[in-house]
Amino acid sequence: MSASDVSSPPRNIDVPAILIEAPAIDDGVECWRLARESNVLDVNSRYAYLLWCRDFAETSVVAKVGRRVLGFITGYRRPEEPNTLLVWQVAVDSAARGHGLAGRMLNTLFDRVPGVDHMETTITPDNDASIALFTGFAKRRGARVQVTELFSGDQLAHGGDDDHEPENKYRIGPIPATARTDRPVDTRQF
Repeated sequence: MSASDVSSPPRNIDVPAILIEAPAIDDGVECWRLARESNVLDVNSRYAYLLWCRDFAETSVVAKVGRRVLGFITGYRRPEEPNTLLVWQVAVDSAARGHGLAGRMLNTLFDRVPGVDHMETTITPDNDASIALFTGFAKRRGARVQVTELFSGDQLAHGGDDDHEPENKYRIGPIPATARTDRPVDTRQF
């Protein structure tokens, strides 16, 4: 779920200068690059990331310094449950790690999507960073977390000797409306 091994320049990022906003179409190429360099995320085509940034910009964010994308979260409203924001992919460039950027992006994304009071994502059992990210979000927002298996390893395996961990669904909520914030989040709390 969360990228953990992206190779980039050394850590010389001015955290306050990072802008978190809805993606523009052109940001799709950078999102594809971050996903590819993560060596962790399932990588889709450039075309898919370009479409995502066009069609799901309301429910996704990018973190940028100037034109450089340092992180992204892609998400969408579940059609059957429009009050639920499903977070699909999270990636942070290695140059921006250790500053709480994934948590800032998650907070910003949730706070800018109107009418949602639940969040879902899927995480493999071995992805401690993503588990910490989403359970930390739930704790900060005073919300419950329910964990159930959504897709088995067999469903996700490509066949043959390909092993795949199951994808567990993390359902967070209800998230109280009073837990929303209009102010920037202090990254030191992550």
